Amino acid sequence: MVSFKGAHFETTIILTCVRWYLAYPLSYRQLEEMMQERGVLVDHATINRWVLKYAPQLEEAFHRRKRPAWSSWRMDETYIKVKGQWYYLYRAVDTSGQTLDFLLTEQRDEQAATRFLTKAIRCHGVPKTITIDGSEANAAAIRRYNAEHGTAIISLVGPRYLQTLDTQKFATEPYRRAGYDDNSSSISALASLRSAVSNPSVIPL
Repeated sequence: MVSFKGAHFETTIILTCVRWYLAYPLSYRQLEEMMQERGVLVDHATINRWVLKYAPQLEEAFHRRKRPAWSSWRMDETYIKVKGQWYYLYRAVDTSGQTLDFLLTEQRDEQAATRFLTKAIRCHGVPKTITIDGSEANAAAIRRYNAEHGTAIISLVGPRYLQTLDTQKFATEPYRRAGYDDNSSSISALASLRSAVSNPSVIPL
């Protein structure tokens, strides 16, 4: 349950600002100006606090209400630049192409792949099969998870990348822009909310 107790603005205004910030490449000052054009006087620093406060709460609420993930996943990693620094982006999608989870990390190895796989399974359950891009680190992570948890996930080798470069750029733009690192509690909220913010009626309260 997302709590707006003590907020000095209407819930719809707060959610609109959070939604617009997460959905579009807007700065907090641009949102401040857009609100002023609509007769709402709110400081950009206040909008920043709303995003930091409510994005994690909304993410948690969405996780409770989301549809179950399919039993077949695809998992890969690619290299992207965030605020001038290169990171590896681990991603998992289901058979319908919906992003299940992701992780930014400086390393591309079995430890990073295992960390991501454990995180994704904790949120979405154990899949039957995972199609990987041929990375030995990903294959080793699946074998390690099976050995440690007694599961029987089958790894398959598929296409090198899950998405086109343009789609990658669009999907990663929110946290490129925000400059979050992989330890931020808000980064997963950006991914979770990205597919939902286009339809404000689905925002859980």
